[in-house]
Parts: sequence; C-alpha cells; structure tokens
Amino acid sequence: MPSALDRLLDLLDLEPIEVNLFRGRSPQEDRQRVFGGQVLAQALVSAVRTVEGRSAHSLHAYFLRPGDPTVPILYEVDRIRDGKSFTTRRVVAVQHGRAIFNMSISFQEEEAGFEHQAAMPEAPRADELPTQKERNAELKASAPNDVGDWLDRDRPIEERSADPINYFEPEVQEPYQRVWLRAQGKLPDDPALHQAVLAYASDLTLLDTSAMPHAISFFDDAMQIASLDHAMWFHRPFRADDWLFYVSDSPSASGGRGFNRGSIFTADGLLVASVTQEGLLRKQG
Repeated sequence: MPSALDRLLDLLDLEPIEVNLFRGRSPQEDRQRVFGGQVLAQALVSAVRTVEGRSAHSLHAYFLRPGDPTVPILYEVDRIRDGKSFTTRRVVAVQHGRAIFNMSISFQEEEAGFEHQAAMPEAPRADELPTQKERNAELKASAPNDVGDWLDRDRPIEERSADPINYFEPEVQEPYQRVWLRAQGKLPDDPALHQAVLAYASDLTLLDTSAMPHAISFFDDAMQIASLDHAMWFHRPFRADDWLFYVSDSPSASGGRGFNRGSIFTADGLLVASVTQEGLLRKQG
C-alpha cells in the first residue's frame, strides 16, 4: 500500500488538460471540504509547470469557497508577465463552474544579493520531543470515540510540537507555537516539489495559533473555523524531507478573524520561508 507521502506526491502530480489548464484530485478521505494546504500546493505546482529556469519566491492566495473533495479541481493558469528577472502567474481553482481559490505567484531568476535574517528562537530539538504518534496516543484519552481513526491515520508530514495543544480539551495558552516538521520519507531532488510540500505543511498548524488564547476546540460544532487567505515567501533553498522548525504567533484577533504569522528555519538556524494567514474564527448562534 502506498504511504501517505506517496499519496501526497501523487496528488501533486497534476494532470495536464490543455495549455495552462490542469486537473487535481483530492484524497479519498472522509472530509467535508478540501484541506487548504492541498489547494495551495497544487496551485503552486500548476504555476511551476508554466515557468522555466526560475523559482517561486512568493505567493499570495485567497480561499473563496470550501472545496468539494468528491470532485476534481481545475487549475487555470494565467501567464500575467514574463520579465527579465521576474515572472508572474495567476492561478484560479474551479469546481462546479465557480472559483473556489485564487493565487498570485512570483518567480525570480537566481541571483546574489545582500543577506541578513532574524535568529531562530530557542526550542528543544526534534529528537528531544515526543513523536506525533506518542502525542496522539495521549490525546486519545480526551478524544471522542469517532476521531480515533483520524488520530491513527498515516500522515505525509511528521510534526513534533514544543507547545502542544489538546484539540479536544483546549486550555487558554499564549498565541505562540513551535513545531518541528518534515516529510515522512525521502523526496526527489526537485526544489519546486520541496516548495510545494512545504506550502502544504505550512497550513497544518498556523490557524491553530490564533485560537490558543481563547481555548477554542476545532471539534466544536458551534465554531466556524477556516482559512481565509495565505501568503508565503521563500527566502533560501531547503529540503522539506529534513527537519524544519516552524514558529508562529498571532498578534491579533478581531471581527471574527484571527491573524497568524510564521517563520520556518532549517535545523541549523537558516531562515528559509515566512508565512502569514488570516482565518475565520466565528462562534455561531
């Protein structure tokens, strides 16, 4: 049976339908909507397929409607500009004849320049923290019976948290998270694929950060929780199958929205990516 990582890589291998048009699938899982990180990664892959000799350095996306996991997603790429140093693409994801997501991506030729970066915050190393399986085994004690399979499922990305959250019995915490993550296996030596896998992984924990001060459970039926937008900047090369340190904070929540920002470092402290996201945090009724 293919591993979860193999299945993710298969999802990222989009089917070309026509010039600038690609088709993506969703995993056969019991989901009410498509995971936002999947759409981010697939949209990035579709744009990469229309660019040669340049790497993505930034993306800015909006989630417009919930994605339907039971039908394919069409990715329409608009070749906005091919300049001397930069290339710009716009991607619209479509289901049932309506846009569910759009994203602008900028690509740049490799070039040298000035260098500085923020320092990586202190944290235990990944091998000093409980594995995700060990942590999920502890969570089962407070989890509803119907989510046991969800906790036990094979995952394409391994996470080890220095600031764990109990999603079933949340407590008030500072809006600050430190998480180690990496792909669950070796990836091909394709930098664009490593960017797509990291884009997928960047959406796994970020929205949680703005919920931490309010002890919000993502399993509370009275809550509406969803990503509204997502921006990402790639600063330096990296491998998504090596440990990466993802630190995030949430400086504000207001108007039914929570704002989050993240920095991603290699294990030796190199800042490789930055992320921001605003998400819906709305209590119904």
